[in-house]
Amino acid sequence: MAEKRKRDREATRARLLEVARLRFARDGYDAASVRDIAHDADVDATLIFRYFGSKKRLFDEATAPGQVPDDLLDGPPEELVARMLRSVVYQDWSTHGGEHPLVAMLKSAGHQDTRQRIRQEVCDTYVDALEELAEGPDRQLRAELLSAWLVGIGILRSVVATPALAEAEAADLAPHVATVATGLLGRPMSGSA
Repeated sequence: MAEKRKRDREATRARLLEVARLRFARDGYDAASVRDIAHDADVDATLIFRYFGSKKRLFDEATAPGQVPDDLLDGPPEELVARMLRSVVYQDWSTHGGEHPLVAMLKSAGHQDTRQRIRQEVCDTYVDALEELAEGPDRQLRAELLSAWLVGIGILRSVVATPALAEAEAADLAPHVATVATGLLGRPMSGSA
């Protein structure tokens, strides 16, 4: 009997995380209510507090870092930007409402701790890797500019759904990505991986 309860608890907790990811990606932290999340999971709202302690802890776990594909930093350095673009824009994020977990955090950026988490994720994952590839002066600035451009592409494509970007395939972006990345990093970069 105890094992059945444990499995149900784990399944319920996993289900709450799943629906919370979708709800936070779609609505952001403030607009996503505990009641709505519980309703989406078909459970009582008190289970959110039992399993996570608070809506904030649920949000933190649902948008936790570590969602970066394992192969992002592996492979030829000249293909890093193309891999980053694929990760931010073309990765299958269906478990997060079709959007990169960063989008859920951006929709909740009115909170200081969320802004700090965004800064940390972007800097620790993307900017640091690009800065290592950059040649010449102002390496950090150029790495941040390229990161901003890649995140902007992801936002315009998935959140704003601008027509050309929403329809574009990775191959359509490849030559443009290579040109901008090469110019900003000061070394030849490929637009496709």
